[in-house]
Amino acid sequence: MIGSWRAPTPQSGQADRTRSGQRTERCAAATLGAMGLLALKLVLTPLLIGGASLGARRWGPTAGGWIVSLPLTSGPVALFLALDRGPTFAAAAAHASLAGCLAIAAYCLMYSRLARRGWPVAVAVAGIGWLAGALVAEATASWLVLATLALVVAATAGALTLMPAPAPRPSAAPAGRGDIVVRMAVGACVVVAVTALAPLVGPTVSGLLAMLPIIGTILAVFAQRSGGPLDGSGVQRGILSGLFGTAAFLAVVAVAVEPWGVAPAFLSGIVTVALVQLVALRLFTPTKGAGAASAAPHAASQAV
Repeated sequence: MIGSWRAPTPQSGQADRTRSGQRTERCAAATLGAMGLLALKLVLTPLLIGGASLGARRWGPTAGGWIVSLPLTSGPVALFLALDRGPTFAAAAAHASLAGCLAIAAYCLMYSRLARRGWPVAVAVAGIGWLAGALVAEATASWLVLATLALVVAATAGALTLMPAPAPRPSAAPAGRGDIVVRMAVGACVVVAVTALAPLVGPTVSGLLAMLPIIGTILAVFAQRSGGPLDGSGVQRGILSGLFGTAAFLAVVAVAVEPWGVAPAFLSGIVTVALVQLVALRLFTPTKGAGAASAAPHAASQAV
């Protein structure tokens, strides 16, 4: 052992210092990358939700629900999972979120049917409906993406036909700006929590957690407290009518993120959701009758 010992040469010492410096640089780059992702999570999602909430204040509870139904939480969650865990993980999570639209449809329908009994009862029973829908969603997350999408579209359309009739009158004034801050903070917390738990719970549970109806519940409760049960149901009707676009977005991401890469897949998803939502607006926005007659003065009265 003593005979085999060699004094370190200047060259070997320099190589050790070089490797140590490279490790330090990689650790620093990883730390900066993690901090950048965290900052993006804390900024992107609140901005999206804040814009949606301002739209709800301007155009009423149904339009607000339609805006909230956009992939404002599931989209950022899928994006950050793709950046953090890779495209394969993100594809599985997006597929699970697509299946989770079944739970959202069940939640919206049950809340609306029970809104007249008060928002606490409606939220409690609708929460049970979401859990039941999530169990079904977990089973369908192993299907082909197109099969899951077809089931989600059929379930959402069926839920819309069972919804109570929309309010034939202008809605009451919405709550103040404080609730918008609450929504923004909750949305950021959901995205950070889901992406942090992802390595522990896996892609399927991560995708389902991204579909928790937290923002929609906050919006519906505020609307019902200020305008009554019909306004709470209006939010849920808007969420259902916008769920088609969210389902299309998640389906595109689930199918395309692995073969195309993160940027092309998410850009294609954004284009798809925009096109689907334009069609949904034409199909589900009232254009005549009492609903249309009250739309213009209501929009003017809600201007921020």
